[in-house]
Amino acid sequence: MSHNPRRWLVLAVLSFALLLVAIDMTVLYIALPTLTHALDASTNEKLWIVNIYPLVVAGLLLGAGTLGDRIGHQRLFVSGLVIFGLASLLSAFSSSAQLLIFARAALGLGAAAMMPATLAIISLIFTDERERSVAIGVWTAVASGGAALGPLVGGALLEHFWWGSVFLINVPIVAVALVLSIRLIENAPLAEAAPWDLVGSLQAMTSLISFAYLIKEFAKPEPSLWSAFIALVVCIGTAWIFMAGQRKRGYPLIDLGIFRSAAFSSAVLASLAAAGCLMGINLVLSQRLQLVLGLSPLQTGLYFLPLSLGAIVAGPVSGWLLPRIRCDRFLVLALLIYAATIGLFMYSFAHSLGMQIVMLFAMGACVGASMTGASSTIMASAPPERAGMAASAEEISYELGGGLGIAVLGTLMSIVYSSTVVVPEQIAESAQIRDGIDRALAASQKLPPALAEQLTHNAQLAFEQAVHWVMIGAILILIVSASVVWMNFRRQDSTAMEQPDCIE
Repeated sequence: MSHNPRRWLVLAVLSFALLLVAIDMTVLYIALPTLTHALDASTNEKLWIVNIYPLVVAGLLLGAGTLGDRIGHQRLFVSGLVIFGLASLLSAFSSSAQLLIFARAALGLGAAAMMPATLAIISLIFTDERERSVAIGVWTAVASGGAALGPLVGGALLEHFWWGSVFLINVPIVAVALVLSIRLIENAPLAEAAPWDLVGSLQAMTSLISFAYLIKEFAKPEPSLWSAFIALVVCIGTAWIFMAGQRKRGYPLIDLGIFRSAAFSSAVLASLAAAGCLMGINLVLSQRLQLVLGLSPLQTGLYFLPLSLGAIVAGPVSGWLLPRIRCDRFLVLALLIYAATIGLFMYSFAHSLGMQIVMLFAMGACVGASMTGASSTIMASAPPERAGMAASAEEISYELGGGLGIAVLGTLMSIVYSSTVVVPEQIAESAQIRDGIDRALAASQKLPPALAEQLTHNAQLAFEQAVHWVMIGAILILIVSASVVWMNFRRQDSTAMEQPDCIE
């Protein structure tokens, strides 16, 4: 692939494909109230629709890079495109919540194949170091910009089309990218590539999904302790088998010894916390804006814009600050300021829209700073021979953090809502109303006006309390994470490896 004369065109193709993956992480938040109503999805199903995508991506990313080395990154990229396109079609025309959950899992499979392949192809075709730096910068900007555009794209589409359009828009882009990638990108498998550990990848994914199932079981109005116990056994069992297998393998998916570095483990924790709180807050905030405040999907997408812009601006600013501040201090400060900003954002609910916009921008900047600091620390704390493994861990920490954040904070949202909503005595369908605000609002449409108004008010009031408790939960997660990061660095003697410069 070296000296590819069409490398910049290849970069454009890869960027468009990556844009789809990035947008798909955030576009669904805006469509969630609409599709929940259309598919009559329960709160538990709604959480799985959002959550299954990042969990599948996180579980399979570890082995995807190795598979690309063996079969060729172009072939893996093309396979990912095909899966992503077909899964987008299935998602768009899903007739039930269960089918949409399956389709979203397939989207995660396609994304897990595409993400590491895009970066690997860029590294192979850009042999000039300066050109490669520019190309990777474009790759990073597309990833950040795609996540930022997701709510806006979703809102614009839902303003004129049905909820399936947020998935259907992927198909023509996939078709063009598929044709161009076959024509422009050469496939070059590595003869000396490490063996692909399919079993280990499936074990990691099973452990993550069973853990999310365990948490989400308590989001149901009547959780099953037996189901939760089985999920716990599966989670612990597969995690133990996975870790034992990795220690024995000559080519592990991840060397668990790398987590002995206080810098590395602290940065991974910071990334998990920052991404998890962001996704959890986005989940409840997008529903609050549409179901409580009555904003349209497009208005909701525009409301999220300052948050996205803050994250984009904070990246280069954090890059300038990082060499001047020790990594442990930077991570702790970023997490604590992030927590304080969430508290101020809650306070701004009772004040002007301008204050909310400022707080959203500040919150986005904290997310960007936390993720930039964590990524830099992860890469700086790993030895050169483990750089690829560290990069995989960095990508996984974002996806896994998002998945766990949705599971934990989404379950908290459901528990608070169902326990605080007051159902008028005249209404018999109390279990359905306690399941979620979506079903309460749907039920209110069949009631007499006075009773419907009372039920709507009660449901919106309960959901407002749930939103506040989710944000309080996010604040606690960030404070605890900052404390653990601080203690983790202090636990070991300060050495060059444990207190790395963020940028060498």
